[in-house]
Parts: sequence; structure tokens; C-alpha cells
Amino acid sequence: MRVLVACEFSGIVREAFRAKGHDAWSCDLLPTEIPGQHFQGSIFFIIHDNWDLMIAHPPCTYLTCTGNKWFKPEFASRFPKRKEQREEAVTFFMRLAESCIPKICIENPVGIMSTRWRKPDQLIDPTQFGHSANKLTCLWLKGLPHLIAPLADAPLFSVSKPIAERVTYKSGKSMPKWYAEAKGNDRASIRSKTFQGIADAMAQQWGSIDYHVHQHS
Repeated sequence: MRVLVACEFSGIVREAFRAKGHDAWSCDLLPTEIPGQHFQGSIFFIIHDNWDLMIAHPPCTYLTCTGNKWFKPEFASRFPKRKEQREEAVTFFMRLAESCIPKICIENPVGIMSTRWRKPDQLIDPTQFGHSANKLTCLWLKGLPHLIAPLADAPLFSVSKPIAERVTYKSGKSMPKWYAEAKGNDRASIRSKTFQGIADAMAQQWGSIDYHVHQHS
């Protein structure tokens, strides 16, 4: 298949599909961290180039629920364009969702698109794919089955299911350890990356030859 990984600079999902023999390309405004097939520029320059599958990671800064506090009146002078930026983010998200690519997965944290568009088809977490980290993620799917999480049904304290590590501060605030250990501006970059276990599951399941043949039989 021809696979487009939209808004990915890490190359993690792209390389997972390439390892399965697919013609996979990533696209982002930033250069790729892993050398490979990458288009640096706007996704809309190449989105109509006969792709079979697109996995998209639209920027979540203005879509996530964790950013809702910045819309309060007391922050209006500090972030005067916040509402405009949110609307631009919604438009960008929907342009991806409404593209003519037959198979689409759009991933994002829990945010406003559940009400602005529709509820996600699936919620996943890295612990379900073998990582000791929490990052609840929504998946909106078109032409694809639910992603099967190998540890989704494992008991909470199962030996096989990792327990997510968290850091709690004196203020009582708590956050995932993997995110807390990131420094400064690196947090946004690290948070945007797909966990390897999830990328591998996408490539194994959605990129399987058997599944592809079945869909076209």
C-alpha cells in the first residue's frame, strides 16, 4: 500500500509500515528525525497523490481539553488570538478527515473534536501496547477496524501489563513520568510522538496483506 503519515517528523509510524514492505511516507513542516521517505512541507500539497491509507496526527495544542483554561476571560490579554487559533486547528483537522483517501486514522488527545465533529471510534493507551506510560489517545477511523490492543483486557495488576509511572509534586499536581522528565520546549515534541508499540500494531494490523486483500475481494 501507499501510506501517508501526516504531521509526523519522528518517522516512527512511517518506518513501522516500511518494515512491512509498504511505500510509506511521512510529512511535516519539520525535517524527519529518522532518515527516510519524508516530505517537508504542507500536507495539502500531497494529500491527493493516490494514497491507500493515511494516519494523521494533527497538532493538538488548540484542540485538547487540557488547554481550555487559557480561554478564560482572565487570560484574554495574554492569548488574544486563542479562539481564532482553535478555529484554524478545527479546520485543519476536518480537512484531513474529509479527504478522499479510502482508509484514514486520525489520532489526537481527548479534546473538543468529540463535540465539534463526532465521538472517536476508539480510545487507546500505551499501557495496552506494552509501555509503562499513560497517554490516553482518541482514534477516529474511516475504512479501518478498531486497533487490537494486545493488553487491553489484561487485569490492572497483571504481570504482563505495565503499570504507568507518574510523578506527583508538592502542589498535588501529578503527571506521567515520561512527560515530566522532558525538559522545556522538548515536552511538546516528545508528547507528539507515537509510542513504538502502537506504531507496530498499526503496521501489523492495518498494513497486513491478508487484511488488504480481504478488503478488496
